[in-house]
Amino acid sequence: MNQENPAKTPDETTETNPVRRRRTIGGNAAAEAPTQTSHTDEASPRSRTRTLSGASENATTPTADRPKRKRARSLGSATSGSGSKPKETSRAAKPAKPSKPQVGDTRSPSSSASPRVDNEEPQPKPARKRRRRGGKGRSGANKSDNKQQVGQPVEAILDEGPVTLDSQQLERRRGRERKGRPVGRYQMLVHVHEGVTHIAVLEGRSLIEHYVSRPSDDVSEIHGNIYLGKVQNVLPGMEAAFVDIATPKNAVLYRGDVTYERDDLDGDKSQPPAPKPKKPRSRLGRRKDDARIEDLLSAQQSILCQVTKNPIAHKGARLSTEVSLPGRFVVLVPNSDTYGISKRLNDKERRRLRNILDKVKPSEHGVIVRTAAQDVTAEEIERDVRRLLDQWKQINELANKAKAPSLLFREPELVVRVIREEFNRDYRGVIIDDPGLYQQVKGYMETVTPALADRIEFHDPKTESLPLFERYHVAEQLRKAVDQKVWLPSGGSLVIDHTEALTVIDVNTGKNVGKSNLEETVFRNNLEAAEEIAKQLRLRDIGGIIVIDFIDMEIKKNRDEVVSSFEKALARDKTRTQVSGISELGLVEMTRRRTGEGLLESVSDACEHCAGRGVELHQSVFKV
Repeated sequence: MNQENPAKTPDETTETNPVRRRRTIGGNAAAEAPTQTSHTDEASPRSRTRTLSGASENATTPTADRPKRKRARSLGSATSGSGSKPKETSRAAKPAKPSKPQVGDTRSPSSSASPRVDNEEPQPKPARKRRRRGGKGRSGANKSDNKQQVGQPVEAILDEGPVTLDSQQLERRRGRERKGRPVGRYQMLVHVHEGVTHIAVLEGRSLIEHYVSRPSDDVSEIHGNIYLGKVQNVLPGMEAAFVDIATPKNAVLYRGDVTYERDDLDGDKSQPPAPKPKKPRSRLGRRKDDARIEDLLSAQQSILCQVTKNPIAHKGARLSTEVSLPGRFVVLVPNSDTYGISKRLNDKERRRLRNILDKVKPSEHGVIVRTAAQDVTAEEIERDVRRLLDQWKQINELANKAKAPSLLFREPELVVRVIREEFNRDYRGVIIDDPGLYQQVKGYMETVTPALADRIEFHDPKTESLPLFERYHVAEQLRKAVDQKVWLPSGGSLVIDHTEALTVIDVNTGKNVGKSNLEETVFRNNLEAAEEIAKQLRLRDIGGIIVIDFIDMEIKKNRDEVVSSFEKALARDKTRTQVSGISELGLVEMTRRRTGEGLLESVSDACEHCAGRGVELHQSVFKV
């Protein structure tokens, strides 16, 4: 034995014994194993004393600088005597290297930590980065950071300079007047209250349409917006695909709303192509040789699409890949050969507009002339086409820079859209009670239709004695428009009920007892009901499947006359409808296109107690 080495304690002799001891995993190593007595700096370099991992930290930390122990040392460490002091002091001068894990060690390598300096805080272990399938940026935490912030969506161009017209053109397009005041069948009232815009359309003094527009949130009022969407999944069994357009619910794109070129598809091109339909075919009327939706779309594919129907309740928005940009006089259909003129115009006017359209139509885009283009000049149509071409150019540039899903084009405010679509010489005026909105609409009308700009009026609530809607009795009619029962002039009534799948309207005689006979009483009551139902469908904006239960009539001529009167009343509605005849049970089935939520849903919320069912269950019955 080397004499320079101090005498070994019994504990150290036991430690250097080659006999291995059994350890308990997860226990305190300092308390389970005897304290190891290490050599001094003069120890022979050839010493083969073996140390177990996990014991070096206890042996190399100075006793004086060591923080307060959380656990007491083992009995062997406490009774090691004075021989341990010079060893610990020597180790403090030259810290030992952490021992590498050896075969037979029962503790993890991380437990053999390097010696700490005085009052040094332990370094936290860096968090391990987790990667998910699909590459970088797929985690939910970084979802908001990955949205492409290229720029604001394109807005409709409304601030161009006014068009110049001579006195004869202005007089011809100004509309009818009586004693210096404009005369028309309709009138539009615009009321703004707490950021919500109400638009009422009156026919005479009767309310026939009502719209509600809330501040734009790009979630519920998105009809007409253009998106760069990303296909999430394709369902061949449904012939549809779900597309992410950055809204809470994915939008749906049906096969009939997908436009494509046959040359872009893979397959045998030697077969003669099927004639391209002028209108998208329904999902049930697809030809056998038409391309399937799984051949046209694939998951994670970016597509340019436009919203054709707002999201309703739990259903997402409906999309179409055939984009159209509406203007005041024309509608631009990019990348299409569409060519059309409104059928509501007479033949002479259609021939004049066709000559103008041949000169201004772009070769690579389609154009549809609207009814509002009646009597307008070639310069106005050319300005409208050029304005829409500038919008499409901006949309195309933004689509090349943006990352799906993102909004590319946002439709203007509802007031501007309604005036753009509806306002003509049949309106005797538009009255607005908000100064900012009045200036915007006034400037737009001076740009596109200067002959009718003087029919835009401002209702100042500070100087007028009554609010706008009360002055024209709109508030009273609006309250009646949301009632379930509607009274007819002769005493009969209508009861309107909404269900998940359809709307049911029941016709009753009520207080109408008639004069001559039952058949005549029922017939007159049904004629009144047909006129009122057409008005209520338009006012309440009821869409989808509608079933009407007229009172039974024995004479077939009376039944046919009621249906004919009903169809004639529906012809004044711009929304597309389809009516079937009276069935054997006296029911009339019809459909009306639904573009958004109805009047009742726009001004109400479902009851929090009954969830809209209208009944409250007795809880005592279910406690048995």
